[in-house]
Amino acid sequence: MSDVRYISTRGQAPVLGFEEVLLAGLARDGGLYVPDRWPSLNAGDLRAFRGLGYPTLAARLIQPFVGRAIPESDFASLTAAAYQQFGHPDVAPLVPLGANEFLLELFHGPTFAFKDFALQLVGPLFDYVLKRRGERITILGATSGDTGSAAIAALAGRASVDVFILHPKGRVSEIQRLQMTTVDAANVHNIAIEGTFDDCQDLVKAAFNDLALRDALKLSAVNSINWARVAAQIVYYVWASLKLGVPLREVAFAVPTGNFGNIYAGYAARQMGLPIAQLIVGSNRNDILTRFFEERAMEMRPVEASYSPSMDIQVSSNFERLLFDLLGRDGAAVASAMGEFRKTGRMPIAEAAWRQARELFAAARFSDDETLAWIRRIRDETGQIVDPHTAIGIAAGRAKRRDPAVPLVALATAHPAKFGAAVKRAIGTEPPLPPALADLAKRREYCVTLPNRAAALFDHLRQNAGKPRAARSAA
Repeated sequence: MSDVRYISTRGQAPVLGFEEVLLAGLARDGGLYVPDRWPSLNAGDLRAFRGLGYPTLAARLIQPFVGRAIPESDFASLTAAAYQQFGHPDVAPLVPLGANEFLLELFHGPTFAFKDFALQLVGPLFDYVLKRRGERITILGATSGDTGSAAIAALAGRASVDVFILHPKGRVSEIQRLQMTTVDAANVHNIAIEGTFDDCQDLVKAAFNDLALRDALKLSAVNSINWARVAAQIVYYVWASLKLGVPLREVAFAVPTGNFGNIYAGYAARQMGLPIAQLIVGSNRNDILTRFFEERAMEMRPVEASYSPSMDIQVSSNFERLLFDLLGRDGAAVASAMGEFRKTGRMPIAEAAWRQARELFAAARFSDDETLAWIRRIRDETGQIVDPHTAIGIAAGRAKRRDPAVPLVALATAHPAKFGAAVKRAIGTEPPLPPALADLAKRREYCVTLPNRAAALFDHLRQNAGKPRAARSAA
């Protein structure tokens, strides 16, 4: 069978292979790349995967998306190395939480958040491909908190890339900011944008859509607009399901999400054949996804700060990938819908497409006060201390679970110490920092502040790409 190829959700960009889609990030027509077909997992495949360690499982699951772009032996070596820095022997341990309810701990990587699962592999993939091609690229990414630190940890010091990470000034937790800004690497450039995460995301897309700038700087992406990110995140859905008896039973997942990337990986796993009964979205007050799944209202509102800042998002980029399937993989229809959304702040979606989405997805929103109450409740019931995002995921799972006989897995997306102030508000004490984070506040910060203007960002990129960043005080 021929290799998987990648097509844009808007239908007007070139079809690419894995190597090209890794380096491209956003498609040249403004869309997101998706596979032209899904590799299949049948019951025999899933039974054969039982007992595999996480790195080996990752290599087996992701290789079909890679195809012949990287030899299997080389890809297996890259995958094995990617998960060596995780602090738990299971990499992603599954722990009991309640009645037929489990917590999938995704915070044992180098930056203590689920983004490490993809980026610890994507970083070496960039190195491998660029070394073979004799090229250098400029990575441009936006973060609501965790992607930035995970990308920097994976890419700092690599000779083939410059890394520019945008974060919304004052809208990430202190630990999240320090994890990014205290990395002393010549190829890392932190930028605090005077705006929201959606503003940061829009600036990144504007840079990619300026084709002259994109080509001059050889821009690439580490956000979940990059397909390789999604492919790597599929693995832990399969991993957890195998632990719970798949293929002999279905599993449901509850996922705190703002940008729809994490839960979209679960959707991708289901498209491949993993028996997932339900995918449950957990939202905070920035509830555009919950309003869609509950009310068929995809309507942009102002971003509001919350105790779960990684979900302070009103434009969920990866929703476009789901929309592509809901609209029959019609790129023109997706382009029209996204254009209307950007123009009016509202996206018209036919009732039939909405009902199709609701067959798999459900969603629930929680206020800050409710989030703190759930952190306390989970601690009191189980002894587990969870971060605000994870608390929302657990709460959403319990609120929207359809069948108690189906195991429910809630994704623990970050170590609670990354959001210590919110946890302290909930239970009275801050969770202890992991040793690797204990001295963050004493380290020097390297960051610049820019206004929310594309011209300012573009000038900064032109002036600094390929050059060591100057030491700056904290933004």
